[in-house]
Amino acid sequence: MKTILKVDHIEKYYGNKGNITRAIDDISFDVEEGEYIGIMGASGSGKTTLLNCISTIDSATAGHIYLEGEDLTTLKSSQLERFRREKLGFIFQDFNLLDTLTGFENIALALTIMKVPAKEIGQRVQKVAELLNITDVLSKHPYQMSGGQRQRVASARAIVTNPSMILADEPTGALDSKSARMLLESFRKLNDEIQATILMVTHDAFTASYCKRILFIKDGKLFNELIRGTESRKEFFDRIMEVIALLGGDLNAE
Repeated sequence: MKTILKVDHIEKYYGNKGNITRAIDDISFDVEEGEYIGIMGASGSGKTTLLNCISTIDSATAGHIYLEGEDLTTLKSSQLERFRREKLGFIFQDFNLLDTLTGFENIALALTIMKVPAKEIGQRVQKVAELLNITDVLSKHPYQMSGGQRQRVASARAIVTNPSMILADEPTGALDSKSARMLLESFRKLNDEIQATILMVTHDAFTASYCKRILFIKDGKLFNELIRGTESRKEFFDRIMEVIALLGGDLNAE
């Protein structure tokens, strides 16, 4: 197995000498190619800070983060921009689509920036659109789409560049249950059929039950880890709920 991501003794502090908050307190883990990993924890546990450090939106105070062997903590800002564009795919809770562009243009934008030939762009957009079942909305603008369609267009935009890893932050957060289920089935398909490596932050046990491995974070530290193995999604969901109970109940609690 090829290691895509290596998080090595990451720490993130906020504040000054007299009043330091340890948002991340010495976390280490690896992500192998083709894994589908969830990160769970209560609000304020450090899970989003961790994702921000991995995505290079924020920088770690100490430790190292390696993506395909490259140490992100040593890259300059110009290198980071290229790196984010070429190696990472992002899926946010609020879609982040451009309203003035069609679905096709939103998905194609990253490829255009990367100077991919127009003919190849069309083929690649069509391919991911078919995979995510959104060919019928490619000519529509975001305001003409449902929330679920917008999120699947955002997912297509994230995957079309063939990134090393997809980072998803609460991707089902703004969706109704039916749309959320469709999106999660799309993620499962991306993981199963094109071996997309997915790292997803969520507070929702149903969403997390689609993952193959889950890391639980409490007070900035790794608290527990679950591996799905051969379990059904329902069995995995029940085990997730047990850990959530140990963490102190509802992860939605602010």
